[in-house]
Parts: sequence; C-alpha cells; structure tokens
Amino acid sequence: MQNSILAATILLALLTGQKAIPPKPLPADVGPGRIAWFDITTSNMPQSKEFYGKLFDWTFAPVGGSELAVEIISRGVGIGTLRVAEVKIGNFNGVVYVQVTDIQASCRKATDLGGTVVPGFPFNLPDGRGAVAVLVDPAGHPIGMYSRTQIASEVSTGR
Repeated sequence: MQNSILAATILLALLTGQKAIPPKPLPADVGPGRIAWFDITTSNMPQSKEFYGKLFDWTFAPVGGSELAVEIISRGVGIGTLRVAEVKIGNFNGVVYVQVTDIQASCRKATDLGGTVVPGFPFNLPDGRGAVAVLVDPAGHPIGMYSRTQIASEVSTGR
C-alpha cells in the first residue's frame, strides 16, 4: 500500500513538473462525492494501452516529459492516468480521486474520522487546475481527493 501511495505521489510530482505548455482546462466538474480522476498502475505500458484502448475505446496522451505515465482520454476528455509501477503491483495499486468542494476541510474531516493525510498533501495543481490530496483510510486503503478550487495559501498546507 505504501508503494501505491509513493507511486501516486511520484505521478503527481511528474504532473506538477510539466514544462511551459498552454494551460489545460479544468477537469470536468462531476460534483462533490463523485469520481473525478483515477490512476491505473501497470507493469507493461504497451500491453495495458492496447487492452484498455480496445476494451473502452480509450486513447492516450503523453504526460509532461515522462515515459512512465500517459493520460487516459475518453471521448476527448482526460479521465485518468495509466502509469508504470515502480515496484511489484499489489492489491491496492491505483488511486481513485473523489471530487470535494474544499480540499482542506475534507482533509480535516478525514483526519477526524481516523484517516491519515499522506505527507506532502494537499497541494495545488499547476495552471490553476485545482488541488489534490491523498489519504489513507482507517483500514489502510489509499483514496485521493480533488478540488476544482486551489488552496488559497500553500503556506497553510505545511509545504
């Protein structure tokens, strides 16, 4: 499980380190409590791209200078990331991101409910595209949260 969180952290770091390209639009507003983004981990990128491409009619776009991840495109809209596993794939690899209205309030609520926010989260995505957090629920499962609104001050996140 720690490996999947580490991999998600690495992926997010890759996404935030993109070179100057035109800003992307915000991800679709799916509404609070609904799945906004997901990661799929693979040990064989070409095989997984072929499988998911044929199964769901997905296409794939490069992720800012990385050969370890591609954006999953469905009907012209980015919906997730397919990424190469850094280590052996386990039962909990891959992270689902649920949309929330206020990322900081949701992190506090998760902590109050017995979850743990992964160190380094939450943080703002590049180009004003919102903010993300990854946490571990009380049973040890990773879950991501995404807000279309950025954190007002990065200082308040402890970063």
